[in-house]
This record gives sequence, structure tokens and C-alpha cells, in this order.
Amino acid sequence: MGKVADAVLEGGGEVVGILPRWLEAKEVGHPRLTELHLVDTMHTRKARMIERADAFIALPGGLGTYDELFEVLTWSQVGLHEKPIGLLDVAGYFGPLRALVRHTVAEGFATSEHEGLFVSNPEPDALLDDLIRFERPIYGSKWVDGPEPRREP
Repeated sequence: MGKVADAVLEGGGEVVGILPRWLEAKEVGHPRLTELHLVDTMHTRKARMIERADAFIALPGGLGTYDELFEVLTWSQVGLHEKPIGLLDVAGYFGPLRALVRHTVAEGFATSEHEGLFVSNPEPDALLDDLIRFERPIYGSKWVDGPEPRREP
């Protein structure tokens, strides 16, 4: 996140940080943010980021990236937002994740429409174009209209 923030700032952009106070106390925050909002919990941080965002782009990262990505995917799935979600698939990084989503659909734990909750592209400009054109799939509730999950015997 720091490298992205640096690049945005160097390009003349603005960077807004939302950080739990306990992390700020450990000096984890970026020192040159345009705005810094301190909150009490990680959940509040994610909720505030989702509220402020126009779209979401996940870059290759670790468990925190997955946590935030799955939160925005889940919130989209249940209809809490309809904002576009993209994966910047550098060197095929998100291929296994896309395969996992396909597997989840194949096993009946999600519908095929849920695969359309996000777009993926290895090229930043093309991903931005995909996000601009994004149309969230229309579907009923997975829990009401979707297939029953396959159960192991």
C-alpha cells in the first residue's frame, strides 16, 4: 500500500488513509497522506473504505488483501453495494483465486452469477476500462434461488 500511495502522491494525486488507532500508535501509517481518518476497529476501517470508494482494485498482496477483497465481494453478493470490483492480475497472481471461485460455484456454494461480481485483467489501463464498463450481475439470493450445496456422503 505504501508504494501505491507514494506513486499516487508523486503523480499529484490525493491519498486518503483510514487506519485503526492501535495501528497508528505503532507508526504503521503513511507519513504523507492527504487525509488520515483514525477509527476504532478494523471492521470500521473496512466499512468506511467501502463507503468512500467508487470502485475496488485488488493488487497482489497477502492475507489483509484477501480479507478486504472478500469483504467487498460478500457485501456485493448480499446487495450492500453495487460498486465494481477488479483484480489486477499481475503475472497470473489471481488465477488460483479465480479457480477457487469457479470451484465454489461447481460445488454449489455460490451461483455462476457470483463469478461476475468482479473483473480481472493483468493490464492496469485495461482493468480500469473493464471497471468503467462493469455491470453487476442480476440474480436472486444465493440462499433462496441458488442451487443446494453438494454434500459429502
